Amino acid sequence: MKNKFTVENAAMLLIDHQQGTIKLARNLPREEIVQNTRALARTAVETRMPLILTSSMEANFQGLLLDDLQTIAPEAYEKRVKRPGIVDCWEYEDFKSAVEATGKKKLIVAGLTNDVCIVFPAISAVEDGYEVQVVVDAGGSPTMLADETSTRRMERHGVTLTSTNQVMAELAVSWSQDFGRTIQTIMYEEILSQLMKDP
Repeated sequence: MKNKFTVENAAMLLIDHQQGTIKLARNLPREEIVQNTRALARTAVETRMPLILTSSMEANFQGLLLDDLQTIAPEAYEKRVKRPGIVDCWEYEDFKSAVEATGKKKLIVAGLTNDVCIVFPAISAVEDGYEVQVVVDAGGSPTMLADETSTRRMERHGVTLTSTNQVMAELAVSWSQDFGRTIQTIMYEEILSQLMKDP
């Protein structure tokens, strides 16, 4: 594959993984969303990819970002972009400026919910010339239909859909070299170890 996303050329954007907002994601188990979000955040931090966090209306039902993000990425958490309710975070200048400051034109995006908080900025970023991969299983929507509708809309606008394991494997390049070893360890600790447990 010639046009890969790598730890050197991409930035990680985690949008509205908030303690209240996650309750609205019903098409996937909460535990799966959290473990995938943890894996993405750790991948960014441990490979030194640019990581941008944003939240919306923290004082309302949405709440603070997940405790996991505060623990894994304390620096990104302190610098998080706190939006006053702008639905499409790409339209909020502080967020867009933070993305532009990374200098990266490839964006890995995940968040809550796919059908509201992700669909619009993903499309907006593509319209502004960015290449965007949305990690569908590190987010969710209130219903399966809502999630499918939003992913189909994103695809029609040129957004690439991916999964947590898939994008981590793309970033790793080789499990035995460089960042690949780090990413493999994260994938095992956060995801594979759970899948390999006896039923």
